[in-house]
Amino acid sequence: WATWIVVIALSAAALTWIFRGEIIRAVTILVVFCPCAFILATPTAVLAGIGNAAKYGMIVRSGNALERLSKIKRIAFDKTGTLTYGKPQVTAAVSVNNAFSDADVLRIAALTEQKSEHPLGKAIVSAYQQKGGILETTENFRVIAGQGVSAKVDGKTVFAGKKDFMLARDIDVAAAASDVKAELEKGATIIYLAAEHTLLGFIALRDTLREDAKETLEKLKTLGITPMLLTGDNEHAARAIAESVGIEDVRANLLPEEKMNVIKGYAGSSEPICMVGDGVNDALALSSADAGIAMGGIGSDIAVESADAVLVSDDIKRLPYLFGLMKKVMKKVQVNIIVSLIINLTAVLLSAFGILTPVTGALWHNFGSVFVVVNAALLLRLKDK
Repeated sequence: WATWIVVIALSAAALTWIFRGEIIRAVTILVVFCPCAFILATPTAVLAGIGNAAKYGMIVRSGNALERLSKIKRIAFDKTGTLTYGKPQVTAAVSVNNAFSDADVLRIAALTEQKSEHPLGKAIVSAYQQKGGILETTENFRVIAGQGVSAKVDGKTVFAGKKDFMLARDIDVAAAASDVKAELEKGATIIYLAAEHTLLGFIALRDTLREDAKETLEKLKTLGITPMLLTGDNEHAARAIAESVGIEDVRANLLPEEKMNVIKGYAGSSEPICMVGDGVNDALALSSADAGIAMGGIGSDIAVESADAVLVSDDIKRLPYLFGLMKKVMKKVQVNIIVSLIINLTAVLLSAFGILTPVTGALWHNFGSVFVVVNAALLLRLKDK
């Protein structure tokens, strides 16, 4: 608005001088205040920032996304595939039903999960195949987001998922309580398995923490960004990961809608929040946050589509550089606009007093345009150390 007011005022002044016959002064003012520098000030810096980020494997979708990323004060991480490598390993397959062996539990779980896109489901299938298992055709596969899956295996409807998923279907999991407790204390994630309404057993899985996760979060804290953990995993596994990387705010056993509600509590507030996730379960939270960042390599298509930025190589150690770069881009924009305004207003005053002619005024104006372009181009020289 301020720019438009100045433009209108100067245009009126130029018209007044034209009517008075002072054509040289009028033309000079119009030349020097041509808003090219203002037009260049923002997009040149934004494009330079987006280009620099892309060089290091971070795709920022737009200038609007860049601006929102620059204002982030809190960042929420999913656990599996984000703070961890997203490649969990099956550590145990335990049967609690005398009619089935541990091997049977792994087989049925793998057949049930074979169409799943979740890292835990893929890990179960991989473990079964590594033992020489052959995947057979199943029917009626369904995904209950954030809870589990179901499919028809050997003529029976089989459920695989969280404890709450089982309890909601009146499946008693008490028979596995002692074995499950021992696995949970080791930081494992538990997938229960049931046929119809009978518990067959469970699968225990553990993921590996990313080597650079702790250092990354420490750098984010130095930038004034507070980390938190939002996961659908159990409390024990979530706490084990959080303590390893120094996260104090932990929310576990969350459904996708509950993640979204937590995010909405911060979105648009004085503490703008960014969500970092990789799966279908994170899509609602990613789209509800002030800014969303998806893991591009192992992330699901819907998570990538819902995000404002994508880490192409799933390298979260780039995050501190990304946020730092976005802040520098916005500072460049501010400097470009202020300097352009000063240069043009100075030229207007000089032309009004007859010091600048149309020719020297055009040169002065071009100096302002060159300045903002060169100043923005300096962003391309920044490096992620």
